[in-house]
Amino acid sequence: MSAVVSPIREPLVTGGKSYHQITEDICSPTERAPGKAWILGFMVASGLLAFGVFSILWTIYFGIGTWNLNRTIGWGWDITNFVWWVGIGHAGTLISAILLLFRQKWRTGVNRAAEAMTIFAVICAALFPGIHVGRIWVVFYFFPVPNTRGPLWVNFNSPLLWDLFAISTYFTVSLLFWYTGLVPDFATVRDRAKGFRKKIYNILSFGWTGSAKHWQRWESLSLILAGLATPLVLSVHTIVSFDFATSVIPGWHTTIFPPYFVAGAIFSGFAMVQTLMIITRKVLNLQDYITISHIESMNKVILLTGTMVGVAYLTELFIAWYSGYIYEQFAFYNRALGIYWWSYFAMMACNVLSPQVFWSKKIRRSITWTFVMSIFVNIGMWFERFVIIATTLARDYLPSSWSYYTPTWVEVGIYLGTFGIFFTFYLLFTRVAPVVAIAEIKSILKAGGDQYLEKHVEEAKKPENLEEVSH
Repeated sequence: MSAVVSPIREPLVTGGKSYHQITEDICSPTERAPGKAWILGFMVASGLLAFGVFSILWTIYFGIGTWNLNRTIGWGWDITNFVWWVGIGHAGTLISAILLLFRQKWRTGVNRAAEAMTIFAVICAALFPGIHVGRIWVVFYFFPVPNTRGPLWVNFNSPLLWDLFAISTYFTVSLLFWYTGLVPDFATVRDRAKGFRKKIYNILSFGWTGSAKHWQRWESLSLILAGLATPLVLSVHTIVSFDFATSVIPGWHTTIFPPYFVAGAIFSGFAMVQTLMIITRKVLNLQDYITISHIESMNKVILLTGTMVGVAYLTELFIAWYSGYIYEQFAFYNRALGIYWWSYFAMMACNVLSPQVFWSKKIRRSITWTFVMSIFVNIGMWFERFVIIATTLARDYLPSSWSYYTPTWVEVGIYLGTFGIFFTFYLLFTRVAPVVAIAEIKSILKAGGDQYLEKHVEEAKKPENLEEVSH
């Protein structure tokens, strides 16, 4: 006879909450007046948004000449920021779709805000292709509308057109997936609301009654959308990588770009989710629902994908050396030791070295360390895109055309404006919708029982409650 402790999962909802307490805690931020932190954040975000709109209008009025692009470096901050925002938009759908299909319970604390992050990040990314075409009023040439423009037709061989289809499809499926999850929670808010607000939430909830048939259809639709979204998570950034990989430019023409870009997108997306979650749980007092266990699980994914990105960097360097192709070798030599050496080492430090601290469980479970590392990762992933684009283009086959690129205030203003768009939308989202999925949090308590409740963990560890198993 020997005593064996049954595995006890760390609680995903702390504080010994009842169903009513869960509803009160999660719905109250949408019902009460915003706090000082929310108001301050909204003012900053609105200011950045206004500056971004001004910079965009300046670009439209005076033209792309207000940017510091030249004949050698035709892509600068515009494409860098486009790829960066698309990458951030990956993690939300990944968390919800793949983890839903694999029935991972820890997704419930973070999936709602992560899905919202996907929508807002893709909106920010879509802004840049519309601007960098030059004459923004002819952006409709992106769209394959037949028999309306005579001989004018889109170039189906262009990866930029593939971007349009991939990102629009991804955005549509992600939006449907996000909104489907919101429907039961909109109904919960509706049942607590009064007057005109009640009518608005009744429209948003599509008359949800909570019947067995409604729940059955809701679960079926969620699984179908998750099944559609999962391959899109992999395909979208793969197609974005084709913008570079289908070219013949040394440093770009490589088959490692698709998996390398996907791993980097997941890496940066999870880091942004961590940044948002840590701030959200503090401002909205959701520590019992976005727990240390959630943060640790996401840090494990960041460690894994960061290591994958590091392997991709080293593989690129090895293949450039092993190929014996002098132009490819020079491209990577220039990245590491050329005029943009500082950006390359910032990329390596933030993306490869800094995530390794998460091998320590103590650091993985530290709020402060997690927040700092999430900022570092996103800085590093931005530098990765800058290194790939600006550094590669700055040194082409003709030394006479070599140049150095620095952004103008207009380019910086547009980039800051996308932060304004992102955080303005996110802050408004926290005011009109529950940030955590109420129905899914309650399902954890109902399905999991005592093993998810904090107050039962210590009780289960007592010697008299150990399960005796006969050999």
